[in-house]
Amino acid sequence: MKRHFRVLQLFSILVFLTAIASAQIVTEGQHVRFRVTLSPELGNDAASGRLIILLSNQKEPAKILEPEFGFRDFKVWIAAGEVHHLAPGSSVELDPDVLASPEAFSHAPAGDYQAMAVLDVNHHYAYASLEPGDLRSAVIPLKHFDPASQQVVDLSLTERTHDSHPALTPPLYLLDFSSPSLSAFFGRSIHMRGVVVLPPTYAKYKGRRFPTVYWTHGFSAPFRYIQQLAANYSKGMSDGKLPEMIYVLLDEECPGGTHEFADSVNNGPWGKALTQELIPYLEHKYRMDAKSSGRFLTGHSSGGWAALWLQVTYPTIFGGSWPTSPDPSDFRSFTGPNILKDKNFYHKSDGSKWMLIRSNGKDVTSLEDFVRMERVMGSYGGQIASFEWVFSPRGPDGRPAQLFDRDTGEIHPDVAQAWEKYDISAILRAGASKLRPLLQDKIHLTVGTADTFHLDEPALLLEDTLKELGIRAHINFLPGKNHFDLYADGLREQIAKEMEDVARPPRAKPQRTKPH
Repeated sequence: MKRHFRVLQLFSILVFLTAIASAQIVTEGQHVRFRVTLSPELGNDAASGRLIILLSNQKEPAKILEPEFGFRDFKVWIAAGEVHHLAPGSSVELDPDVLASPEAFSHAPAGDYQAMAVLDVNHHYAYASLEPGDLRSAVIPLKHFDPASQQVVDLSLTERTHDSHPALTPPLYLLDFSSPSLSAFFGRSIHMRGVVVLPPTYAKYKGRRFPTVYWTHGFSAPFRYIQQLAANYSKGMSDGKLPEMIYVLLDEECPGGTHEFADSVNNGPWGKALTQELIPYLEHKYRMDAKSSGRFLTGHSSGGWAALWLQVTYPTIFGGSWPTSPDPSDFRSFTGPNILKDKNFYHKSDGSKWMLIRSNGKDVTSLEDFVRMERVMGSYGGQIASFEWVFSPRGPDGRPAQLFDRDTGEIHPDVAQAWEKYDISAILRAGASKLRPLLQDKIHLTVGTADTFHLDEPALLLEDTLKELGIRAHINFLPGKNHFDLYADGLREQIAKEMEDVARPPRAKPQRTKPH
């Protein structure tokens, strides 16, 4: 009996210690802790996810705190840890020195701060911050706060983020298509989503067909942004600022980030699904031109890379691509490092840092700092992780192989070599004889010379490659423009007009004969 009692006693101690461990995400040391409580007001269910603490020294009171990438005159510290089965009314403590960005909270200077807690229940905060279902606290002020002091800050998860999709009305139509190839890849129904925008005269002229523009968004754009932009395209056509075409605004968000409509061992065959399934479905349903000269591609940032990739990969399907500020199209400059030759993703050969983000002509955030922030926010959905979901082979653990060591920045050569099959410049060089006649005058790329993420640099390399190969393309570098103000001076209207001129070439004016 004594032996059985001793076993039960040890078991009880282990259960108790496990319970304590599950309620704390802490280490040794004297500095601030954050204690986060799940409010019973949110329901009776326990919650799990990534607990994120945001600490800002901005002066103006904020209703919500978000990560900051060096664009503003204040800093936001972020710390995180995993939480499992947090019951309503119970609390968990988080040590903000364990996993934090840009550095441990205890290194932040004393002063006035604001703090907020987020429970990322879908592990997708790294993609678009708060999403439907996520829980958060109110933003609380912390006056005369010293992060290095030994105190506990209490935050309560009291708000649930709700979906805010506006309703669509004609001529805007929801696109929801179940893809056979993607569903077969995942073993469950996978839907391709988007919004179809019909031109104002579509219903009036029953026999008329229209050119079609396939657009997709940049990284971190939520679906509601697609809906808002669809309304803008519709208004632009109604106001006569845009030519009448059918716009198909495609959603490229996926659990790993953005799939960019590239066939991938991790994300599945999105390029195949678009070109062999979705486009035929749409051309059967709507009065589209249904020919190469009437199918166009455009998109910005990650969407720009997708637009360029699809044109090069399927040159006979599409009649032209107008990418803007695309993600790296030449991996000799992957926003800095040449991933096939350089040894480190964080540092140059002289030891200086590769810089990623610039603002007002000044570099403000390094690749290393950006990756550190992404690691804190979560391993799913971040920009760098998203690239790996598209470009990387599958690793031994079943997840995408990492391009580089997250601690040291050392590039893994085998993974970098696998990425080369998605290097658009390399693809052009390898297939020049076949692609040259198919791509003449079909690439129309625009990027700012002050692009926020240095994306003008790979675009310059792509331009050199196209010239060397004799592929006529139109690469436009807009002086002084960055990643976010590129469209400020009518670029959208210019692109639409150029597309229309391809689909409906202007009639040549008859030449006047000289009098004899």
